[in-house]
Amino acid sequence: MTHHLRWLVAGDEGPLLAASHLFDDPVRAGWATRFLAQPGHHLCLASVEGAPAGFVSGVEMTHPDKGTEMFLYELGVDEAFRGRGIGRALVRALADRAHERGCTGMWVLTERDNEAAMATYRSAGADEESDHVMLGWRFETSPGSLSS
Repeated sequence: MTHHLRWLVAGDEGPLLAASHLFDDPVRAGWATRFLAQPGHHLCLASVEGAPAGFVSGVEMTHPDKGTEMFLYELGVDEAFRGRGIGRALVRALADRAHERGCTGMWVLTERDNEAAMATYRSAGADEESDHVMLGWRFETSPGSLSS
């Protein structure tokens, strides 16, 4: 079985919502619309025989001393389609897009013990650069934000 890759654009909320099971949490229509409408936001959907099989999302980030880099925000492959090279193909597609758009590099954060992610990123050409700790802040969704 071969897979097909498709870059989603503004107006492609339907396919994105149909692939909601691939994400950590359910895709919300308003957030999907906002993501797809943003220049510098990228989402590639992989399908096998018309069924959503995986996705990768990336966000271009520009900093005064680093230029524009692609942040690989999330990679997800349906369990039924793992081990077929879909994750690697998605990561390479995002790397190609980053290069085409003039990004100076691409980066991702993952847990060291996430063996599948580490193997996928390495097989797609990534080098381990450092041993960072990720810290985060969580905010409640405010009443005026896009919540659906």
